[in-house]
Amino acid sequence: MAAIDWEDAFCGEGASCYRIGVDGDGNSYIALSGQEDTYLTDTREALRQMIRDIKAGKADHLLAE
Repeated sequence: MAAIDWEDAFCGEGASCYRIGVDGDGNSYIALSGQEDTYLTDTREALRQMIRDIKAGKADHLLAE
């Protein structure tokens, strides 16, 4: 397995911080900050699509109170 290059943490209000990383084999990773040994992984293209969908508002319903 290739080494994961983690980005700085993205933090919301409070302590909800996530990190996104990639490796040299074309994989992407998402983990809670400080718990990078337990992660969700998929392809870089899947990460790109998820980010595009979030920017397009397709996950806004998850934020409704």
